[in-house]
Amino acid sequence: MTRFESAKEQYAAWGVDVEKALAALREVPVSIHCWQGDDVTGLEGSGQALSGGIQATGDYPGRARSFEELTADFLKACSLIPGKKRLNLHASYAVFEEGQRADRDGLLPEHFAKWVAFAKENGLGIDFNPTFFSHPMVKGGLTLSSPLEEVRAFWVRHGIQCRRIASYMAGELGSPVLCNVWIPDGLKDIPADRLGPRLRLQKSLDEIFAEKLPGILDCVESKVFGIGLESYTVGSAEFYLGYACTHPGVYNLLDSGHYHPTEYISDKISSLLTVFDKVPLHVSRPVRWDSDHVVLYQEEIQEIAKEIVRSGALEKVLIGLDFFDASINRVAAWVIGTRSMEKALLYALLQPWEDMKNMQEEGRFTELLMTGEELKTLPFGDVWEHYCQMQGVPGGRDWFKEVEAYERDVLLKRI
Repeated sequence: MTRFESAKEQYAAWGVDVEKALAALREVPVSIHCWQGDDVTGLEGSGQALSGGIQATGDYPGRARSFEELTADFLKACSLIPGKKRLNLHASYAVFEEGQRADRDGLLPEHFAKWVAFAKENGLGIDFNPTFFSHPMVKGGLTLSSPLEEVRAFWVRHGIQCRRIASYMAGELGSPVLCNVWIPDGLKDIPADRLGPRLRLQKSLDEIFAEKLPGILDCVESKVFGIGLESYTVGSAEFYLGYACTHPGVYNLLDSGHYHPTEYISDKISSLLTVFDKVPLHVSRPVRWDSDHVVLYQEEIQEIAKEIVRSGALEKVLIGLDFFDASINRVAAWVIGTRSMEKALLYALLQPWEDMKNMQEEGRFTELLMTGEELKTLPFGDVWEHYCQMQGVPGGRDWFKEVEAYERDVLLKRI
């Protein structure tokens, strides 16, 4: 008997069908963010420093510097990650041919034609994000909420163009595109007026979302604070939740780093599922603040996956990743983070949720607590190794040998 067959028997004793869990996991797409590969630099070539209350820290060698390098690195990472994948793309990754260059408010579908061709060739869906940061038109930390009409209008035009680009991508790929609005707007110190900026943001969003376009899943993403924006964030959780609830077709995206330290998005997913038919996520790992560390197979990631599975929401919750670490091998960061998300989903699928729900309903809380603890020591790792083998990717630490070779043969030659 193989280790996997033994694991199947042990899970079956708890009422868990391992093969059914593996079949379900194969169908769950994870949207992998392009910006881990180049420290959120983008392809505009403007030399504009990263801003908006976010930072990518570290100076590990081998950062991608072009579309060709970034896509090569992305594919290398994907070759080491099991499961379905999507590409999460920011507008600052437009690819300009000679004579094509445009500012953010003039971006066109043709500036993303290479990304669409890349996605088609590799069987990827795309998700898209307007880029409201790292640009000279971010004035005083404000974009869509700016009191300067020329600034606000510039970013409204950018949002409108990005939705058109997202619709183009959806049409080309035959797959809906999540188009996510996140802005850095806020103030370093105590504001004299909190309402005014939020009313301007509301007006801007209304203008951006006014055009009806096919193939888009519109969403808005809140944040609690950022560097230089410590006292006030215009797009707070309450603001965006209220906006999404009162604007049909707009969803509220949950980012695991964008709440107070004692808040967890795993607890918020079921609440949103009572109101929305879809709940988009950006899964990250905050350390003391929204630091966007590489996702690890830790308790909150496990709880996020458990909440998705036990809520029967694998098709309703849209899982995207959002982290950027420049202190380690960037390809390895992609692999570690995405495999951790996949592990969490598999672990969640290997739980006897119906039995555990019945225990809760019937007040059998001692048995429920015991069950959860005993399941932790079942041979989950053997099931994961089998899944990797099924998906044609290395299991265990074997994938790291490929990353080391890629670093030696490719990444270090970029210095």
